[in-house]
Amino acid sequence: MSEHERSRTMPAPPQTVFDQANDLDALHHWLPQDLHIRPEVLPAVTVHEDSTGRDARALLQADPEHLRIEWGTRDDSRYAGWLQVTDSGDGTSEATIHLSFHDDDHTPADDIDRTLDESLRHLADQIRPRTDTSG
Repeated sequence: MSEHERSRTMPAPPQTVFDQANDLDALHHWLPQDLHIRPEVLPAVTVHEDSTGRDARALLQADPEHLRIEWGTRDDSRYAGWLQVTDSGDGTSEATIHLSFHDDDHTPADDIDRTLDESLRHLADQIRPRTDTSG
């Protein structure tokens, strides 16, 4: 089993960050580039991985009250993850993303922490235009 977690300060209040992260039509903007989500009847989704060409049945659930999104494989317990947004108290927030791989045979070989950092950077990039008041 392996666990991976990364955090990043976001340039917006927590609700703005959560709303952007939870926008199913915009997930591809911040998820790793080779992953694509196709909603079915929520919480059921299909995750397509370009690098392998495979589809995986998964679950994606949002908890707006707690500003949390959780996901994982639907048919087995190979992996699970979550994104939690918290208030930093100064008009910014912090987003933490966590992945758990329960089967070492299915842990990605690439640098997972780098990929998580990139995903959080992409999420921040998506939020920045929504909060830019320089006019």
